[in-house]
Amino acid sequence: MKLCSIASGSSGNCIYVGNKNTHILIDAGVTCKRMEEGLKKIGVAPENVEAILITHEHIDHVRGINVFLKKNGTKVYGTKETLQAMHQASGNSSIPGSLLHAVSPDETFQINDLTINPFSLPHDARNPVGYTIESGGHKIGMATDLGMYDSYILSKLTDSEILYIEANHDVNMLMVGGYPYSLKQRIVGSKGHLSNESSAELIKELLHENMKHILLAHMSKENNYAELAYETVKQIVYENWSWDTKIPEIVVANRDIPSEPVELI
Repeated sequence: MKLCSIASGSSGNCIYVGNKNTHILIDAGVTCKRMEEGLKKIGVAPENVEAILITHEHIDHVRGINVFLKKNGTKVYGTKETLQAMHQASGNSSIPGSLLHAVSPDETFQINDLTINPFSLPHDARNPVGYTIESGGHKIGMATDLGMYDSYILSKLTDSEILYIEANHDVNMLMVGGYPYSLKQRIVGSKGHLSNESSAELIKELLHENMKHILLAHMSKENNYAELAYETVKQIVYENWSWDTKIPEIVVANRDIPSEPVELI
């Protein structure tokens, strides 16, 4: 399996996951043009995308979905509540119902040779989910837009060889920055976003000898620096790596340009 972050951040999110047989996207929060350009960069024709998995209905996760579907007729998967919220949003009401497929947290489903497991996340949206994706004995775990984590979330992400995990903000930068107090409280709340420190602690709990790649995602433009998120997580990983295998590569997913693909062989 291969993962490529096409866009990541509060202004838009879109991630490719696939193999030689099956291609999917997780979220469609940038323009159709940017999604298509990102796919073509890794040699995937947009019309060959089998499905788009939506984590939740916020605009930075669904912005480009309507145009992409009109051009490519791709199937869309999300919780019933997410799909309803998307349908009610301006510009998405014309999505044909035949393309929409409701999923439920903790109920596994198949897209060709990919096994998908949605799981609940604490965020201020309508029944949001993260996803794990498995194929050929490999596992990718993805969780962004969550205000906290617990044993349930850890159990879903355990044994992931690629982790795509939110590192949204530095708490000090957020608190001294120019955001309104109410927005600051939303971000640090239990249904907001993970800080660099919380992300590092989550990753520490999930480390195992076969982990290969860690991608830090959904970074705030105003309240974080890529170097700060990277160093915060790197320190925790290096301090807690106790196996003879190679330490996982740590990458910060870029806001504006696709990341280099990471692959499990």
